[in-house]
Amino acid sequence: MLKYKCLVLDHDDTVVRSSTDMGYPSFCETLAQLRPHIKLTLDEFLLVCFEPGFPAYCQDVLGFTEAEMALEGDLWRSYITRNMPPFFSGMADLIRRYKEAGGILCVASQSHSETILRDYREQCGLEPDSVFGWELGPAQRKPNPYPLQEIMRRYQLLPHELLMVDDLKPGLDMAKGCGVPFACAGWGHGLARIASFMKDNCALYLEDIGSLETLLFAA
Repeated sequence: MLKYKCLVLDHDDTVVRSSTDMGYPSFCETLAQLRPHIKLTLDEFLLVCFEPGFPAYCQDVLGFTEAEMALEGDLWRSYITRNMPPFFSGMADLIRRYKEAGGILCVASQSHSETILRDYREQCGLEPDSVFGWELGPAQRKPNPYPLQEIMRRYQLLPHELLMVDDLKPGLDMAKGCGVPFACAGWGHGLARIASFMKDNCALYLEDIGSLETLLFAA
């Protein structure tokens, strides 16, 4: 029996291991072209993605122009076309089990929908019921509450019938704004500062994917 009728998943570092395998090497390519004097370690990259967040870091800290932001996006899309982040071990099986049990599977992410759909098709053998990605623009993409509001409208659900799972603050903020239960994907990162913040601010902090499975299928 499913505890939640609808599972809303973040994508990067919740379903797929993307920051270490994709985001960091791609951004290093961007910096080499646009800000060659700046070097970031992997841990530094993960921390700026956490605070102030990747778009704010690019625009407010590095001072990327609109043209440079567009180039960063082009370089990212080129990189993910040539590479695919792996699903975390056990995640594909969990997703398939959830869908087979009748659950509604949605994705709210700051990645592009076409990339999310590719990753699911090729590594999970299915597509989510709905995907809300980067292409929606800032007025409708996470952390804006629109994805969860639209999911509830589309599937005629109440807030307590959803579970939002994300490894970072934007998903938490979106869930809080809609009164939707939130669980942190603690397996998505290994930095103490991020883990400490999420533990302090989340009612549910899940250390591993097995804990998510237990939560979803609780009697």
